[in-house]
Amino acid sequence: MCGVFRLSAHTSPQQALLSLSSVSRLTLNYVLDAQDRPKWREPEGAGLPPSALAIVSPYDISARYARRGETRWKGYLAHVTETCDQDTPSVITDVTTTKAPVHDTKALPCILTNLHDRNLLSKEHFVDGGYLSVALKQQVAREHGIGLVGPIRARSTRQSRKGTVFPREAFTIDWDKKTVACPQGNISRRWSTPPSLAPYVTVEFSPDDCRQCPVKAACTRADARKVVFLPRDLHEIQSESRTEQQTQEWLSRYSLRAAIESTISEFVNGHGMRQCRYRSHSKAHVQHVLTAIAVNLERIDVHLPAPPTRQPRTPTALQSFLDWQRIPRPRSWRVATHPAG
Repeated sequence: MCGVFRLSAHTSPQQALLSLSSVSRLTLNYVLDAQDRPKWREPEGAGLPPSALAIVSPYDISARYARRGETRWKGYLAHVTETCDQDTPSVITDVTTTKAPVHDTKALPCILTNLHDRNLLSKEHFVDGGYLSVALKQQVAREHGIGLVGPIRARSTRQSRKGTVFPREAFTIDWDKKTVACPQGNISRRWSTPPSLAPYVTVEFSPDDCRQCPVKAACTRADARKVVFLPRDLHEIQSESRTEQQTQEWLSRYSLRAAIESTISEFVNGHGMRQCRYRSHSKAHVQHVLTAIAVNLERIDVHLPAPPTRQPRTPTALQSFLDWQRIPRPRSWRVATHPAG
């Protein structure tokens, strides 16, 4: 891994191309110093490459580093889908293996496509909050005709974290006139949709109105307040979802998803799925699929009817004579011909 490689005379062209491809990927972890020598990247120097590109193992160049809360690991991420009908055993219907840094919202469309190709899509799909976004919820309903059930997270801003500050929900939106009214009745002066990856609408109020406002300290620290929200169709979905998920009916329905946590525990503690047996993305996926098959067999076996009890065989004449004479008889001739000791 010094940047100098020599190809032997016995190396095939295919192997040579594979080696060069590996070298180009490994150079992401190195930087050339003043003497044009390769040097390992450090955070305080040239900076580390992003987790999606950084090579974390010379033995498995497709493994990546990831962090979720206090959990840190190098490898892959498995997404498990199972049924949640009350009258039937919970069967795992799909296992998708992605690289560790891939966000859950990027993996969900692939999961739904796999289920659609096998005709296993249900009317509702219960997901964790990390898998869900307003745009994705609309996309899935349009493409697959199913509903995603999960919590839409509230936006974490200074206004939403402090109870004494006006949140975005305190402003009244007039979609037809493209104006927004603040809690004090002032009307916005500018409505724009700047180009960006997320289709947000930005509304600005007049600095003259905000400077003279008696409750400015409870609204903004800038000269004028800016309000950012989704377009009309996505904003309505967001508002309806946040209102619905506060009801007891929605909480009772969403409690079905809690069963997947026991499935994850079964994978980890019962089958050691935290540890990859083989290297490479494809082989790790095979391990995850085989583990899911084993879990399904265990669950189906529990719900199968019990086998009929075996009736004892009618004793032979010799066995009846031995019992009549109270002569003990071993269960097998092996014990009689080869006694222990």
